[in-house]
Amino acid sequence: MYREHTKVIKIGDRVIGGGNPILIQSMTNTKTEDVEATVAQIHALEKAGCEIVRSTVPTLEAAKALGEIRKRIHIPIVADIHFDYRMAIAAMENGADKIRINPGNIGSAEKVQAVVDKAKEFGVPIRVGVNSGSLEKNLIEKYGKVTAEGLVESALDKVKMIEDMGYDNLVVSIKSSDVLMCVRAHELLAPQCPYPLHVGITEAGTVYSGNIKSAIGLGIILHQGIGDTIRVSLTGDPVNEIASAKQILRTLGLRQGGIEVVSCPTCGRTNIDLISLAGEVEKMVTEFDHLNIKVAVMGCVVNGPGEAREADIGIAGGVGEGLLIKKGEIIRKVPEEELLSTLREELANWK
Repeated sequence: MYREHTKVIKIGDRVIGGGNPILIQSMTNTKTEDVEATVAQIHALEKAGCEIVRSTVPTLEAAKALGEIRKRIHIPIVADIHFDYRMAIAAMENGADKIRINPGNIGSAEKVQAVVDKAKEFGVPIRVGVNSGSLEKNLIEKYGKVTAEGLVESALDKVKMIEDMGYDNLVVSIKSSDVLMCVRAHELLAPQCPYPLHVGITEAGTVYSGNIKSAIGLGIILHQGIGDTIRVSLTGDPVNEIASAKQILRTLGLRQGGIEVVSCPTCGRTNIDLISLAGEVEKMVTEFDHLNIKVAVMGCVVNGPGEAREADIGIAGGVGEGLLIKKGEIIRKVPEEELLSTLREELANWK
């Protein structure tokens, strides 16, 4: 298990690496300069279970806003920096818990050194990020195209540059929207990198395609013992990323707790709006992350009780009503419009 042997890195009041739990990250899509909107989005992410959040810092105004945002949130905040090394310095001076840079687009060695010196002064970890879309031209020419080998060489070159500048408080990420290339790159990098790896499939896509690509890519990588913190990158509301990340970790046995929802695919016997109900249940159960149980949502009373037997609790639809089921036993009938609230009440009083 590579993750058990990576360096322990402190980010705000959280730690990653060294076999510590894999933490879930996301990124705000508000204008960082808009403090109110950004804080509101981070609060929603926190409620969903986000453990580290990243915000872009393209301007000095955004860097200053970061300081105010940090006072009002409860998880570490990472400043995402591109091109202008001064933004990295300003972000750290305003309280960033970590910075994310690609040294290749920051500029000269002197500029990178200035960032490293400031990180050393404030004890701020640096995430060295390399993406397939910004791989250096010489490495594309060397390998003939963008390859996993090129991504790894680029990342290790950047790590060595910062190490040679006297700093090893590092996290590394190599990302690609090509799932199998991303997997291969991590397989090549993990044996060579002593630092925690931030894992994700970049620009994965919409909730539909992005979830499929992320589940496959992250599933393969994490199952090999690679990865210390993850992000599921989805187009849209970043809160959706958290539920997906949790489900990936739970499915792999890398995170305990939280409710697992199982639901039937529906058929001609279904007499309630099961699709909407299942979606509402999936959202509702995020309020009960302290419970480690299985909830079944079934479409009919024919097979519902039997199919729900392995679940701790379930509901099965009928005509305008449904059944509340515990461990395969029917407890009572409930009007269709009260199924969700009844289930919530049961979970709120779960013993």
